[in-house]
Amino acid sequence: MIDLLIIGGGPAGYVAAERAGHAGLKVVLFEKKAMGGVCLNEGCIPTKTLLYSAKIYENALHGDKYGVFGDNIRFDYEKMISRKKKVVRKLVSGVESKMKSNQVTVVKGEALIEGRSAEGIEVSCNGEKYNGKNLLVCTGSEASVPPIPGLREAEGVVLTNREILEMTERPASLVVIGGGVIGMEFASFYNSLGTKVTVVEMLPEILGGLDFEVSAMLRDIYTKKGITFNLNAKVVQIAGNKVVFEKGGATHSVEGEKILLSVGRRPVTQGFGLENLGVELLRTGIKVDEKMRTNVPGVFAAGDVTGFSLLAHTASREGEVVVNNLTGRNDIMRYNAIPGVVYTNPEVAGVGETEESARAKGIAYKVARLPMAYAGRFVAENEGGSGVCKVLVGEKHGEVIGVHMLGNPSSEIIYGACIAIEQEMTLKEMQEVVFPHPTVSEIIKEVVFNF
Repeated sequence: MIDLLIIGGGPAGYVAAERAGHAGLKVVLFEKKAMGGVCLNEGCIPTKTLLYSAKIYENALHGDKYGVFGDNIRFDYEKMISRKKKVVRKLVSGVESKMKSNQVTVVKGEALIEGRSAEGIEVSCNGEKYNGKNLLVCTGSEASVPPIPGLREAEGVVLTNREILEMTERPASLVVIGGGVIGMEFASFYNSLGTKVTVVEMLPEILGGLDFEVSAMLRDIYTKKGITFNLNAKVVQIAGNKVVFEKGGATHSVEGEKILLSVGRRPVTQGFGLENLGVELLRTGIKVDEKMRTNVPGVFAAGDVTGFSLLAHTASREGEVVVNNLTGRNDIMRYNAIPGVVYTNPEVAGVGETEESARAKGIAYKVARLPMAYAGRFVAENEGGSGVCKVLVGEKHGEVIGVHMLGNPSSEIIYGACIAIEQEMTLKEMQEVVFPHPTVSEIIKEVVFNF
């Protein structure tokens, strides 16, 4: 009998399969599309590839600030898209190689859960039946499509993250509905390439859930770069190329050659027979405990399908928790040190409590902040750039509970803060850590000495 059946080859599924195969378990993984899931094929990797191209172009345009001059600086949009596809193909191939080297059987096709029998949990695919001791559901998420009047009629104009990645021509203007992480990353990319970008966000600030102060600073930077923001704006209609929204008691509209719909994602819980096992669902996804167990013995869920933390690195860790418990290592999923990153230019990164979440939970805290310019490396590499690093500590014990940053390369630094929060390090302990000099990461040490 198969030890572990896995439905979905995204970060939760393929990491769990790799770990389980390496531990000697017999694993079968079902994937109906390409290995790697949304993150690798339609999300994290393709967008970061494009954003890096845009960053190089933007740096070249402003190379004179560093004493570097160039003539006729231009970009080739089709080549950017072509390179994006090449990078995705290479990494998909890498995931497939990992499955092979860890003796994981990959079945390409749509899996269907038939139910439970004396022989275990039964899953069918391509006319074949597979029986397993355990089942891990990693079916991921899909773009939310709200019932906005006129949305369906604007096919070809309104795009989700999937369709916009396949465009072969840069739009002259783009309206982004939703100022979350995905929306802001696409807004950043197209703004760098000269597209007129307008963001329409229903909340009072972009990047809801991230540190409010840092989000406002990023919005100010992009306003100066030419992006128009409409906050507290509720979209009420799509009329061809126009987005109609209500703001401040009045009705407004903005027109774009293309419209990006980026209002969040929803877990995929239907279409593969989950109901045949009686797995309990919440409004947000599959209900699991701290070991990623569902209410049905032997059935686990990980990744976006749980609806809790829709991030690839969260999904990978959840998959590891499942396998660790199956192989005898007592492990639980913890969400207090999950980093969030926005790959705009400049980048935003944060982990742990924000001031807003700490106040909402009644956590007494102290906060210190410094401009990123306190780190010499940042000044050397970000001429005219601005940014901030802020650290939150618990008032009673002095432990680090949150770190939030704006400035390049925050995405490569934030892991250190994750370790500090995970290990419940105090200010005193952080002050004793030796940071390499000169690095931008030294900003964290500068701030912890500023309390």
